[in-house]
Amino acid sequence: MAMVPWPVLLFLLLLPAGCARVPGRQVGDQVAPMVAEHELPESALLDVSIRVFDPGTLPDDPDERVGLSMDIREAEARFFPVHLKYTMQRTGYWGVVRVVPDDDPGAEVLVRGRIEYSDGESCALHIEAVDARNVVWFSKTYAETVEHPASERTEPARHDLFQDLFTTIANDLASHRGRLDAAEVREIREVARLRFAAAMAPDAFSGYLAADADGRIRLVRLPARDDPMLARVSAIRVRDGMLVDAINGYYDGYYRDLWEPYTNWRIFRGRELDTMRRLQRQALTRQILGIASIVGAIAIGVAGDSDTRARTSTLRDVMVMGGAAAVYSGYQKSRESEINRDAIEELGSSFSSEAEPLVMEVEGQTVRLTGSAEQQYSRWRQLLRRIYARETGLAGPAPAGPPDQPADVHRADSP
Repeated sequence: MAMVPWPVLLFLLLLPAGCARVPGRQVGDQVAPMVAEHELPESALLDVSIRVFDPGTLPDDPDERVGLSMDIREAEARFFPVHLKYTMQRTGYWGVVRVVPDDDPGAEVLVRGRIEYSDGESCALHIEAVDARNVVWFSKTYAETVEHPASERTEPARHDLFQDLFTTIANDLASHRGRLDAAEVREIREVARLRFAAAMAPDAFSGYLAADADGRIRLVRLPARDDPMLARVSAIRVRDGMLVDAINGYYDGYYRDLWEPYTNWRIFRGRELDTMRRLQRQALTRQILGIASIVGAIAIGVAGDSDTRARTSTLRDVMVMGGAAAVYSGYQKSRESEINRDAIEELGSSFSSEAEPLVMEVEGQTVRLTGSAEQQYSRWRQLLRRIYARETGLAGPAPAGPPDQPADVHRADSP
C-alpha cells in the first residue's frame, strides 16, 4: 500500500482548525447612535420594559465550552439588559426605560433577549421587541466579535466592549418607533393601561380588549374617564412603578459591581484564548516535527542496506532522541494551555448574584420582599392584586401554579 509522503502529511496536519461559528449577522464598526434631533413631548414617548435575558445554553463542543460557565451566563443575562437600557436612555426617543425580571403586563414596549453565544471575544443576542398591542416590531439575532478586547475603550453605562452591538439594537428600536404615528402611540398607551388593569382584575377589565386571529390586541371600548375602579388601578400602577424602580436600583448596583470584574474577565479571556491558540499551534508543530524525525529515522533503518544502517546509526539515534524531545516539548506546551484554561474556569466560577431584600411602604405598612429579584417581583404582583381586591371587593385572577411565599408585612410604626 502506497504511503502518503510525510511532508504532505505534515502540511495536512498543520492546516488551521476551524473557529467557533457565531450565529447572527455581524453588526458594523463604529456604529453611530440615533439621537432625537429635538426633545419629544411626553405624549410621544413610550415606556420600555427590558426583560432579564434568557441566558441560553453553553456550546455543545467541549473545546468551545472551556472557560465558560452558566454562572457567567446568568451574570450576562442581567448585565446586558441594563447596558441596553443605558444605551436607549441616551437616544431621547423613550420615556422610562426599565429592566424587569419577567414579562410586564403593562409594558408599552417589551424587549426580550436571549444569549445565543458569548465567549468574551464574540457575542450574539437574539432580540425581540413587541408593543402592548402584541405587534412584533422585529425579531433578529445581532452578533459582534472583538478581535483585541484589551485595546477597546470601555466606560460604565456608556461604552461596552460590544457597544456597536448595543447601539445597533437601540437604533433598530428607535427606527421602528419612528414609524408610528401619533394615533398608534396613543393606542399603544391605552392598551398597555388596560392590559395592566386586566391583569389586576380580569372580570372588570378584560371586556375592553380583544385579540384578533393574528393575536393582535385591539381596543374594543374605553372606560369612562371617571371610572372609580380604573382610578384605583392607576394608583396601584404607580405603586408598581415604585417597586420596579427599586428593583432597577438593584440591577443598576449589580451592573456597577460587575463592570470591572466582568470587563477584566473578557479581556483576560481574550488574552488566554490567544495564548491557547498560539500554544496549541506550537505544540502541534513540535509534535508533528518530532514524529516526522522519528519516522524518518525508522525509514532510514528499514530502507537502507546493512552498510547504510551502520553508517547512519548515530544519525538515527539523534533523530529518534530529538524527535522524542520535540514530542515531549509539545506535550509541555499543551499542559501550559490546560493551565490557562483552568485559570479561565476558576475566574468564571467567581460570578454569583444575590438579591437584597426590598422594603416598600404601602398604605402605612412596611412590606419586606425577599428572595431573588424574580421572586420579589412575583410576590409584589400578588400583593398588588390582594390590595385591589380588598379595595374593590372584586376577586383578582387565580394564581398560576402553586402559591408563592407571601411577603412579610408589618405596620410602619411597628418595631
